[in-house]
Parts: sequence; structure tokens; C-alpha cells
Amino acid sequence: MKKLGNTDLQSPPIIFGGNVFGWTADEKESFNLMDQFLDMGINMIDSADVYSRWADGNEGGESERIIGKYLKDRGNRDKIILATKVGSSMKQGGPKDISERHIMTAIEDSLRRLKTDYIDLYFTHWDDNKTPVEETLGAYQKLIEQGKVRYIGASNLSAERLKDSLKASIENNLPKYEVFQPEYSLVEREKFEGEIQQICRDNNLGVTSYFSLSSGFLTGKYSTLKDTKGTDREPFLKNYFDERGQKILKVLKDISDHRNISQAAIALRWLMQKPDVTAPIASASKTDHLRSFKEAMSMKLTEEEMNNLNEAST
Repeated sequence: MKKLGNTDLQSPPIIFGGNVFGWTADEKESFNLMDQFLDMGINMIDSADVYSRWADGNEGGESERIIGKYLKDRGNRDKIILATKVGSSMKQGGPKDISERHIMTAIEDSLRRLKTDYIDLYFTHWDDNKTPVEETLGAYQKLIEQGKVRYIGASNLSAERLKDSLKASIENNLPKYEVFQPEYSLVEREKFEGEIQQICRDNNLGVTSYFSLSSGFLTGKYSTLKDTKGTDREPFLKNYFDERGQKILKVLKDISDHRNISQAAIALRWLMQKPDVTAPIASASKTDHLRSFKEAMSMKLTEEEMNNLNEAST
């Protein structure tokens, strides 16, 4: 377990991504997944108010609703660190919004769906690039004072807006983002490495990476772009099958064959051994996919293996 930034929250080695609930995992399978990963010691779930809006027939909020039903059915809210997000539009292609007015409405919707009276970690999901950072943080201050939110985090903010937010926290005695959630994986490194990474390091922010398995690309399930045709993942994977992507898959396969463990476990372990990453977020749509989580938590990559993965993904 690792401490998330300056909070008193202890993150498990892998955080379960709740984006699959109501999308590639129906309610029954979602309940089974939550039972199993909790048994494994993975006690943190990352969701968002818009998950899983993109599935046919969905309107958003499906993930939170399923989690809420589960928490009520099992009576285990106190055993779970619950993270969710605000800022996206429930309408496909709708505007981002992190104004106080939107946040104060969205939190009530999320709490109702989740059947809880507090969120452990509440994220700014996307920036609207117009709301003053002081207004957003002021809204969070009210929610913290009301006991509806314990800590706040940010995802997908630019380096400039993240710095402005951290500065405003100090100068105006407002809540500070304690966790940053970037897209980060063997395939997508530049969105985190560099300036954002340094800001997180300088401010002791916890880091929870999303798309850690690049929408399944790093699991080895798909060898060519043709393999993705007609799948739910096709829109997310279309840009990965270039020369660099193939190099990454080859190194993953080499280590996988040598170690006799899954490629997904290796990709997760690479993130777990990155010093600035607190824990990667990963999801699974079937319970047997959780095997790679167990493998990742019970092995360590050698320095040579880390170097080979770094080289292939540069």
C-alpha cells in the first residue's frame, strides 16, 4: 500500500477502473469483479459521473449506479476507497464544466447514484479552460466542509492550469489537489513525463495513471489493427499499430514468454516500478482477467527488463 500524496488514503498497488461497469461488464459481472478484486486486497475503485456514457443506450452514470447498488447490497462502503470525477458533459460532445454551479449539482447526482454520503477522492475530470481555478477550488472547499468530499484530485489538466491551481491553493488557503491522474502507459508516455511529472514530484502529488493497458493494446490480445475491427476498443486502438507499437509488443512478448506471465502483468508492473507513479488504474471485464493483476503484484521486473521496455517505448 502507498500513501496518496499528502492524504491519509492508502492506495493498493493497482486501482480498479470502474469505466467497464455498465459498458463491457454488465451488472452481474461487475458485482463478481468487485467481490474478487476486494478479496485480492484491491480496495480502491476509480469511476466518473459520465462512465459509461459511450455504450449504446447509455446516458452516463451507469458505472456509479452499479457501484452504488453493490455498496448497498454488500454493506461494505467503509472497506472501499471511492474515487469519482466531475467536469465532463453527460451529453456526447457536450461542453466541459468545472464551475461552482455545475460541481455543486454534479456531486449530489454522484452521491445519489453511489448511494453514499461522501466521496474519498473527487477529481476534476477535464478542464473547461475558462472557469477561474479559485472558483473550482472554492466549490471543493464547500464540499469538504460539508463532509461530502474528503480529498480532491485533478485529471487531464495542462501544466499551466495545474500550476495555477496549486498556487491558488497556497495563496487563498483553498484545498489542494493531492492526486494527479494522467494518461500514462508504455504507449503514451509524453502526456505525463516531463513538466507534469516534475510538478507532481515538486508538490508531492500522488499519481494514478489511467489507460494503463492502453485499452487492451498492451495485453497482447490484438496483434494487428484488423483484430480490433468491430470491437468496443476499436476507436481507442486505431493509432497504436505503428512501428513503435509493434516494438513494444515484441518486448512484452519476449518477457512474457521468458517469465511465463501475461503481457498485461508486465505492462502494469512497468508502471508500478516507475518512482513517480503511486498506482496504475486498470480494469477488467471478466473475472479471469484479474489473473494479470495478481501476477503484477507478485513479481518484479529486472533492471534489464525495465531498460528494454523503456527503450522500445521511447
